[in-house]
Amino acid sequence: MPADLRSRLGPAELPNPVLAAAGCAGAGRELAQFIDVARAGAIISKSIMTEPRTGNPAPRLAETPSGLLNSVGLQGPGIDAFLQRDLPWLLSHGARVVVSIAGQTVREYGALAARLSDAAGVCAVEINLSCPNAEDAGRLFALDPATAGTVVAAVRGSLRADVPVFAKLSPDVTDIVAVAGACLGAGAGGLSLINVLIGMAIDPATMRPALAGGYGGLSGPAVRPVAVRCVWQVREAFGDVPIIGTGGVRPGRYALELLLAGASMIGVGTAIVQDPSACSRIVRELEEELMAIGVDRVADVIGQAHTARGTLGVSAAGR
Repeated sequence: MPADLRSRLGPAELPNPVLAAAGCAGAGRELAQFIDVARAGAIISKSIMTEPRTGNPAPRLAETPSGLLNSVGLQGPGIDAFLQRDLPWLLSHGARVVVSIAGQTVREYGALAARLSDAAGVCAVEINLSCPNAEDAGRLFALDPATAGTVVAAVRGSLRADVPVFAKLSPDVTDIVAVAGACLGAGAGGLSLINVLIGMAIDPATMRPALAGGYGGLSGPAVRPVAVRCVWQVREAFGDVPIIGTGGVRPGRYALELLLAGASMIGVGTAIVQDPSACSRIVRELEEELMAIGVDRVADVIGQAHTARGTLGVSAAGR
């Protein structure tokens, strides 16, 4: 008998916990020739801003061992085009939609949330906090608990009450639990862990940075242990808060690892670049992993590493 993969995203029931993460699936159309978008748990849109953006100059991608650096620069059509074209397309194809939003000011985040509050069919809003704050010398919103909380409060206050808000956090902080706590205290109904790490590569042939923008976001299998650690820490601190675990998920075993650490849903990002059918494949592999360990429901493994581990003793960092 197949495992029960049903999951919840706020009031919405998902057929499985595997979501297409923001940035790698566009607005879903790109995946439709490879998978049935309705069979993914949900599609998280590429981060939407108030106005259209062309993004950063090329080159914008660079491969690294076990990872990918990107400096795309939030290229996108803006909120008007998304609401008029992309959201109706996704809904007409049966997809469950999470809308990722990005802004340069707190007011812009609030304005985006207000626009989405009137849109039917939005299961949740994910706040991309890894954006430069134009009112604070370009410092990322995600790096300061108070600033991150201010953005969450603006979004929560502008969005209708039945749409949950997930704050997507950066691992490039000293204390991710502090940032998570500020976001939850400001009204976030869940967290998305993790966004990319900031990295850089240099091309020896040109002796110049491999990306036109100099540095970019590192994703892929190289960041998975960091994602597992962040999910673990937040679960330890806040119990069963809903978490979308994202970072380096490739086979279903990696998805299971994040679930055991405390994630309740899984975001698949960079794997889609190499395998556009990755979401469907990972759903199958996750089910196989659950059956192999004798678990009938995916809900039964969430956070189980915390209850099964016993005493950790001296931390690896302290040895």
